[in-house]
Amino acid sequence: MNTLSIVMPALNEAPNLPRVMATMPLERLRADGWDTEVLVVDNASTDGTGDVARSLGARVVEQPARGYGNAYHAGFAAAEGDVIATGDADCTYPFDALPYLLRILVAQDVEFMTTDRLGRANRHAMCLSHRIGNHVLSAMSRGLFRNGLHDSQSGMWIFRRRIWRDLDVRATGMVFSQEIKNSATLSGYRCLEVPIEYRKRAGEVKLHALRDGTAEILQLIEHRIRSTARRTPAPARGPAPAAAGQRAQGRAA
Repeated sequence: MNTLSIVMPALNEAPNLPRVMATMPLERLRADGWDTEVLVVDNASTDGTGDVARSLGARVVEQPARGYGNAYHAGFAAAEGDVIATGDADCTYPFDALPYLLRILVAQDVEFMTTDRLGRANRHAMCLSHRIGNHVLSAMSRGLFRNGLHDSQSGMWIFRRRIWRDLDVRATGMVFSQEIKNSATLSGYRCLEVPIEYRKRAGEVKLHALRDGTAEILQLIEHRIRSTARRTPAPARGPAPAAAGQRAQGRAA
């Protein structure tokens, strides 16, 4: 039996958790040979998020230091699965597509998979300013890191837990999302981007476009300078059937 940890950061997401947890395809995953745990990282919530998560069968990891990156650092440290899958607790990401995505991961021997939310079919799930910002940041990421990613900001990833120890990911906030992708590329891991369905957010929007967008740009530049200064050759990984920048065909359903 393969083991999977689904890690979700959650800040005041108590109203959304029942709906999100209901989309977890645990029986389908078990039928495909995956023994799955769901970890909710309670990021200093004040609305009882942790209690709701426990009542729904999730394992709760407490992270009192707020920040998207802080939550993931804590969640990944606690995860026990050989593979980690991520997504937000705001009803936007299709956890019900995990069986499909994991089949791709296994069939193509992928080490780090990220997802693309920016297809035309999803254009109504994100406001225009956020779509434009995502395209601009993704273009900068492609230019600086040659990663070929259409969506550098997506928060749904699936990766082999063993690679986490080799990734130089330092961010404590929202920039964690682009940093983990670029670090996987720089480390020479077999990466793949897969289109997914993206859904409208439920509840309060926590993204601050100007502040977070500026932080993303500064982090891209800092990470590029940092990685250039280190000049550490990427480790040999053997043949790469799903090299960085490749995209799977079709869409997760």
